[in-house]
Amino acid sequence: MPVGELFNPRSIALVGATDKSGWSISTLTNLRTHGFRGPVHLVNPRGGVVHGEQAFRGLSDIPGQVDLAYVMVPTTAVLSVLREGAKLGICHYVILTAGFGETGPEGAALEAEIVGFARENDLTVLGPNGNGFINAAADVTPYGLPIPSPLLRGSVGVVLQSGALASSVLGFAQARNVGISLLTSMGNESLVTVTDVIDYLVDDPATRAIALFLESVRDPAAFSRAARRALLAGKPIVALKIGRSRLASRTAQAHTGALVGDDNVIDAAFRQLGVVRVRSLEDLIITAGLLAEVGPLPGPRIGVVTPSGGASEIIADRAEDEGLELPAFAPQTVARLREIVPAFGTVQNPLDVTGYVLIDRTLLGRALEAVTADPGVDAVMLLSDLPRIAPPDPAPVYATFAASAKRMAEAPMPVVVVSNVLTDVTEFGRSVQREAGFPYVAGGIEHGMHAIGAAVRWSRAYRAAVEAASGAVPAKAVASTPSITPASTSAVEPAVEGGTGVWAEHRAAALLSSAGIPVVPGELVHDEESAVAAAVGFGYPVVLKAAAEGLGHKSDIGGVRLGLSDARDVERAYREVVAAAAAVPGAGRVGALVQPQRGGGVELLAGVVRDPAWGLTLAVGLGGIWVEALRDTALRVLPVDAAEVRRALDELRGTALLRGARGTEPADLDAVAEVVAQVAAFAESLGDDLESLEINPLLVRGSHVEALDALITWRDRPER
Repeated sequence: MPVGELFNPRSIALVGATDKSGWSISTLTNLRTHGFRGPVHLVNPRGGVVHGEQAFRGLSDIPGQVDLAYVMVPTTAVLSVLREGAKLGICHYVILTAGFGETGPEGAALEAEIVGFARENDLTVLGPNGNGFINAAADVTPYGLPIPSPLLRGSVGVVLQSGALASSVLGFAQARNVGISLLTSMGNESLVTVTDVIDYLVDDPATRAIALFLESVRDPAAFSRAARRALLAGKPIVALKIGRSRLASRTAQAHTGALVGDDNVIDAAFRQLGVVRVRSLEDLIITAGLLAEVGPLPGPRIGVVTPSGGASEIIADRAEDEGLELPAFAPQTVARLREIVPAFGTVQNPLDVTGYVLIDRTLLGRALEAVTADPGVDAVMLLSDLPRIAPPDPAPVYATFAASAKRMAEAPMPVVVVSNVLTDVTEFGRSVQREAGFPYVAGGIEHGMHAIGAAVRWSRAYRAAVEAASGAVPAKAVASTPSITPASTSAVEPAVEGGTGVWAEHRAAALLSSAGIPVVPGELVHDEESAVAAAVGFGYPVVLKAAAEGLGHKSDIGGVRLGLSDARDVERAYREVVAAAAAVPGAGRVGALVQPQRGGGVELLAGVVRDPAWGLTLAVGLGGIWVEALRDTALRVLPVDAAEVRRALDELRGTALLRGARGTEPADLDAVAEVVAQVAAFAESLGDDLESLEINPLLVRGSHVEALDALITWRDRPER
């Protein structure tokens, strides 16, 4: 839904204005004191004087056109306001009023009436149950809570699925001198959605970064489309997504379901879409502020200039946490710094120029100039606090900061400024920053380092997306930004029609093998003689597994026997596993699956499970007995290619095992990635009936990749 006209009205009517309402008082005050230049009309059914101004009894009494109606009437009166406004050609509404879908069935019914009427009459509605918006870039502020002064105008667009936190976020942004372009409190999102606002901000020239506070992603497909637009436009999205759930199993049978929790899937989807995820409101604003200031960073190699040895050590620790590199300075940089830094200082990265900065005000700036010329550095972090208290003669302070700002502007690489701790920027600090042209200062080493790490990761995703979109490199060679189509019907014709229940290994393996996926050979048998014959055919040693429809974890019931070396072993194993399976309620006809014994290598899990919102999701990680114990898994929302699977493998804590730890044979990770990508594509081809498909273990030995066990679960679709 286009929202450009909603956020840029030339005239506004406050419907339900009354001296008894703090919302009404605040909204009018905000419009009057923060620059709105158009007419503001007050509407009260009794007319008279409201807030010291003459009020109209209804929208119909207002002379001239109204572009936006800001509705504050009782819940049951909202629809009548929309009806009156629609007759007058008023197309845009902010509904402050609560008492709708958030209150239960009765409120939801009222909200549904509003939505139906709005759609029939092509109305744009923000809310209900929201505070409105602040379009700082255009001086339009129909917002129901007090706006602190001064309203800082800048390049961060803020979208919040929370009314109560909006003012706190606004206040913190001001405290850290982060200017906003637009802030919206979404309310119930009955019509205008977060995605609609993201689309607006992507096209908004005043916005350079987007900050989201999300309680839910209501439409993952639409969100994915908007996020990809933002990434290609070079506008970072930073998101604080709350509601992390305890990991819960999606199916009773597959290990994969226990590894893929709602929050884990969102993490994976955000990474694939280039959305930066943070864990606090402070990080939300600080990271968005930094990304809006510096834009893409060339790489992870950071040179650090500080006036503190202790801070240098904190920065080194946090750099490792964030995956940032602090390379040694080049010889020419070291030589130049030795001429600058006092003799009692140590020239290294991070660079502590020492407390001598209190004597030589040029020291920090000269050191910064030397480090920004280092050929082995992608960006420089400068640890510097804005002044808090004005001295008797502030002129030297202004001059020092202006000189530093000039050096940073002329530097051949980005310079990111971070303060020691997270404190408010004072009015004097704000004036120094403004008058000296000093760049944005990220608040505190902890938050600043997190923001730099996030900026590096986003920059990598941005460059990859642009290269892929331009066709400069093959799509498989860059970080994946897939066309995630959550919870949708696959475009591929299903390979199987009408699958039901749980397909145990013998049936699942046959299906995988038919698709060209490498599967260990096996033979289903129903008597001891056939079991021995199969074992002889494969050659000893062999494995015997219980086989019955709906039988999932065979090892849990004692239904697996390994290392069988002769006919007597096979006969005894057959009797034991069949008895174990027969004891399972509803097992049906029971037999055994005979397979050749495999050994060596590393066992992985490759599973696909359906997330109810985002659709099919791949989990790849250490398998076998280590699945639940280590939970070392990387997730990706489908579709994925082999290059993306390869990056997922690199994320595993146990990747050293795959690379040949302690002299073991290294795995051919490209071969593994190809097979796992093939499994993922095949899962997609099975259509909407698939609930989960799991291979555990997937044996990897050098370039040999082979599924040793498989399980397929189909969705319970009673309507079929």
